[in-house]
Amino acid sequence: MTHDATGSRSFLFVLGSSRTDGNTELLARAAAAQLPDEHTQNWVDLSRLDLPDFQDDLHDTGSYTPGATEEALREATLAATDIVLASPLYWYTLSAQTKRYLDYWSGWLNAPGSDFKARMTGRRLWAVSVMAHSEPEVADGLVTTLRNSAAYMGMGFGGLLHGSAGRPGRIKADTEALIRAKTFFQGEAPPARFPYEEQAAA
Repeated sequence: MTHDATGSRSFLFVLGSSRTDGNTELLARAAAAQLPDEHTQNWVDLSRLDLPDFQDDLHDTGSYTPGATEEALREATLAATDIVLASPLYWYTLSAQTKRYLDYWSGWLNAPGSDFKARMTGRRLWAVSVMAHSEPEVADGLVTTLRNSAAYMGMGFGGLLHGSAGRPGRIKADTEALIRAKTFFQGEAPPARFPYEEQAAA
């Protein structure tokens, strides 16, 4: 893990909305505002990056050569102790931008000589999402995707900070979500498990 003796942490906030300053970003920033000053923050807006769809051609070419934008994103990911995926709920799962980012993890995992998985083990994954529904269970698909991804990578999963809003800026009216945001990153991020692992341990 990337931290020092004082216990400081490095948070990478990955914004996966198609709208700048959208409700999900506003909720993520409300939660980030509660972090202690010794915890660093790095914000990446995927919609502003020149990042094409991931092309898995390793088995065809036998090599993997990342572009400059991809390499910068990989380095930012590896520099973080905590990765926060801030994605609106689009068709009950992650946005296309956020899914593309996770697809690139596949390339980083499989690149010749890669130690990506080993270096990600033990880090924490968090999620922030705003949806039109007021019922958080409609985001179960998003949560399952991220929990299973964290389990595969050996990461902890801190769960989902959810809010309810439709039009831009309306998250400010969701007082319950803003209250949850104040303590979201104080919660635990236990090691993620696949469902079959949880069933076996029960």
